[in-house]
Amino acid sequence: MALTATSIETITTLLILLFLPKFYSYKLIIDHDYSIPKSDVDLLEFPLNLEFLEAEFFLFGSLGYGLDKFAPNLTKGGPSPIGAKKAKLDIFTRDIIKQFAYQEVGHLRAIQNTVKGFPRPLLDLSAASFAKVVDRAFGRPLSPPFDPYASGLNFLLASYLIPYVGLTGYVGANPKLQAPTSKRVTKIQTSPSTCLLGVESGQDAVIRTILYERAMVKVPPYGITVAEFTDHFSELRNKLGHAGFKDEGLVVPPVKGAEGKIEGNVLTGDRNSVAFGRTPEEILRIVYGGGDEHKPGGFYPKGANGRIARSHLHYLPKV
Repeated sequence: MALTATSIETITTLLILLFLPKFYSYKLIIDHDYSIPKSDVDLLEFPLNLEFLEAEFFLFGSLGYGLDKFAPNLTKGGPSPIGAKKAKLDIFTRDIIKQFAYQEVGHLRAIQNTVKGFPRPLLDLSAASFAKVVDRAFGRPLSPPFDPYASGLNFLLASYLIPYVGLTGYVGANPKLQAPTSKRVTKIQTSPSTCLLGVESGQDAVIRTILYERAMVKVPPYGITVAEFTDHFSELRNKLGHAGFKDEGLVVPPVKGAEGKIEGNVLTGDRNSVAFGRTPEEILRIVYGGGDEHKPGGFYPKGANGRIARSHLHYLPKV
């Protein structure tokens, strides 16, 4: 069968990506002069809001400092986060969180190498900010207030709140992207086998697995199990998202487990174990903490950045 010019070009590209070092394959994919539609740019830039949050939380939690010291160029002059600090982590947890931190720095760089991006938004990563979320999840104030920086277990529970939201955002955005390059960015970080979505889902899986091992452990001093914490957190995200059931804790009724046969829920998904997706609006409702994409708050006291997020701040729905 004769090869067409298109097929020859495709085969050549695949061979180049297969045999060139990762550095060059990355440049071919990310820096190539593709035309990216404006709608794609908006969808690619929006996740920067969550990547900034994750990078700062994980950097401060493991190292005691954030992007201003580690990679100031990636902040694009945005304000420093409020209340972030080094957590009291055991050696094992600190090692994992440090890995997550460095991965998030790479994610920021990968996106900013593809689209212009925007300055880091103001982030409230204070213990009080997390305590408000936890209190809302339980429908009452915990005593003492939940502090994510107080222990490794607390930090992992707080981390449960973050990567999964970003993961569902990537799942929801990818089908809407039009240009091949745009899809590559959400699927490819530095080579065809390493992707933003893959690493985000990996982080979420690691966090859930560690917590699942301790599912029946009671979190001091509350006397509430790890599983109960995750159930309440997931229920809150479902409530705030206003888009149905897209979140599950670590232990569920068997009918809601994989194939309707198991309580353990180390990985969450729909009835076919397919990942849930969320729109940018759903994500804003969750991370603002109030269920309304038009009203900043929570981790983003002045709102998220980018055209999608800012457009909602300039629009108030009719009463």
